[in-house]
Amino acid sequence: MTCDGLGAVLLDMDGTVVDTEGLWWDACAEVAQGLGFALTPSDREALFGLPVEDAAAYLVGAGGLEDAGPREVEGMLTRAFTVRVEAGVTTLPGAVALLDSLGAAGVPAALVSASPRSVVDMVLETVGGFRLSVAAGDSPRNKPAPDPYLTAAGRLGVDPACCVAIEDSPAGVASARAAGCAVIVAGGAGAVPGDGVVPVPDGIVRVPSLESVDLALLRLLVSGRG
Repeated sequence: MTCDGLGAVLLDMDGTVVDTEGLWWDACAEVAQGLGFALTPSDREALFGLPVEDAAAYLVGAGGLEDAGPREVEGMLTRAFTVRVEAGVTTLPGAVALLDSLGAAGVPAALVSASPRSVVDMVLETVGGFRLSVAAGDSPRNKPAPDPYLTAAGRLGVDPACCVAIEDSPAGVASARAAGCAVIVAGGAGAVPGDGVVPVPDGIVRVPSLESVDLALLRLLVSGRG
């Protein structure tokens, strides 16, 4: 099919809608410390945007752990991250205004996160305006596989090619692209090269923040696609 309009906007959560990347790093650092080793700045880059199950596997490998399995570490990470999110999260600039404009225009928005359902539900108590949400475990595979974005588009009843995904991490960008969505990178210095409101490789658009995203840009990205 050819897109004759904007079908939906699918937004990542951590680092895109809410400022939780620092909370995630603190949780990872705390768990690593409890397991007997310290993380380094290079570990921070490697852990950026990883689903909790992949982060757990990374910590097991980084720490050379023989007695801790990935599932055990996954639970520790989820608990440490949840405690921090429970204390409160900050909505990133432009998020509320964008969701309001989508709602006024009748364009459905979905939250597509690699975080656990418990964390996503806590964030949804702070940020409204989403038609639905997809969390870890709601699709067969997590990011960077396309499943979360395919699941969101399917539940909304729209073609992924007529959707714009907004992301901030390499894993999220890979997931959205593999699903066939147009992609905007908001912030996320490690996601793709380039700065400003400019196209970057493979037709991805990068913006400094959600404040630079409006209906005109979103509609332009899906015009003629499909």
